[in-house]
This record gives sequence, C-alpha cells and structure tokens, in this order.
Amino acid sequence: MGKISSEQKNRYFEKVKNHRATIEAGLAKEKTLLELLSKDEAGAAYKRLVLTECTIDLGSWYVLVSTLSVSLLGIKNEDYLLEARKTIVRAMRYLEDTVTGFLDVPFSDYEAKLEEIANIDQEARYRLVRKLGFAINSLEDAFGENSKYAASFLELWGKFAALAKNLLNLKTAVGDMDFSSPNRVVVMSHLGLVKSLFRSSADKYRQQYELYTHKTEDFRRAIQYLQALRRIHIVMSEREDAETLKKKIEIWTTKLEADQKKAEESKK
Repeated sequence: MGKISSEQKNRYFEKVKNHRATIEAGLAKEKTLLELLSKDEAGAAYKRLVLTECTIDLGSWYVLVSTLSVSLLGIKNEDYLLEARKTIVRAMRYLEDTVTGFLDVPFSDYEAKLEEIANIDQEARYRLVRKLGFAINSLEDAFGENSKYAASFLELWGKFAALAKNLLNLKTAVGDMDFSSPNRVVVMSHLGLVKSLFRSSADKYRQQYELYTHKTEDFRRAIQYLQALRRIHIVMSEREDAETLKKKIEIWTTKLEADQKKAEESKK
C-alpha cells in the first residue's frame, strides 16, 4: 500500500466527523438509559429492549467508520472494529438480561421473562433479531476471514442463536403458525431463522473441533445445539424432524465417545 496523502486524510476526517459526533451521542444515550434503568425498575424489560436497539445502532456506526477508513485510506481501522465488537456484546448482554441466554431448557424456565415484554408484537421482535444479526454479520465481514478475531465469532453467533430463540414465544408459536393467524408469516420467518442459526452453530462447533481445536467441549457444544434444535421440533410437533435429529445426536455422541476413548488410550 502506498503512502496516504494529506488529501486522503483530510477527506477521511471530514467524512467521519459527523459519524464520530453520532457515536458520542450514542454513547451518551446508552449512559442515560442505563442511569434511568438503575433509578427506576418499572418496565425494566421494555427499557432494556430500547437499550439493546440503541446499542446495536452504536455498534453499526463504529463499523461504518472503519469501512470508510478502508474505502478512503485503504486501511482497516481495527480500533473502531474492536469498539464495535464490545458494543454489540453489550447489546447482547442487555437482551440476555431481558429474555435469558438459556440454550436448551424447557420454555417454562424463561416464560416469565417473556411475559414482561408481552406487549412487544411479533414483528418488532423479529425486526430486532434481524437487526442484531445484521450487525454481527457486518462486523464479521469488516474484520475479514483472516482476522485473528475470526474464531471469536463462533461464540457470538451461538449466543445470538439462543437470544433469537428466547425472544420468540414458543407457547404461542404453534397457534401463530395457523393459516388464520395474522402472525403466521413473521413467526414462520423468525422460527426458520432460529432453526438455521442452531444448525449452523452445531456444524461450526463440530468443524472447529475436527479441524482446529480437537477439544471435547467444542464437540459437546455442537451436540448441545442439536439437542436444543430437537427440543424446538418437539415443541412444534415436528416429529419427523425431531426423530432425524435424535439419530444425528446419537451418531455425533458415539463419535465423541470414540474419540475420547482413542485419546485416552494414546496417553497410556
């Protein structure tokens, strides 16, 4: 890469000046919302959803500044990308505090949490999920495939999968899938995304185990995502899918046990 000219620098700083102001405003808004939440717990769940969304927006502005750096200067601004990652992680924590981050538990274990945001309609929930997913995807693309932070996105996507599931009311989802329900399309889309995220997380944790780490916890995590997905199929009365996953879980579990046995024998 050639030397960056003064003209390039000036153009870059002029472009990002307003964006930096927006970031500062976003940070101030997040701080204010946190202060309001600490002073008054009334409607806390709704306040945390507002906090989640504004923090996602803040993370996206950090990514945008780095994108401009690449476009105008030819260099990636990792400082802004790291701030974006911290910000998106905060947003996910706010959402987790609202709906829990449980991966594979009965719906009754977090049903009470969803009752606290009962007035948030299905469209708003799905929109928030898509917004968070887009922010994570944009950040991952901005870091690039060869980034030293690439592996950390596996955990990020996995947590996102659980949050996306827990934002969806599985108790009413069956009824919402009825052709007469006005929520049918959005609930089908939300549920479809959740299933896709769980399949992807399972496959990626298995791939990480096979190709890179060979750590049993990665393989166990992969199996946990399959088990969580199977629970969803059971709740939705998708018996054939649940049975197919049961067989896959058995195969993966057998493979893990065989690998563990082989590893133990090699140590002798």
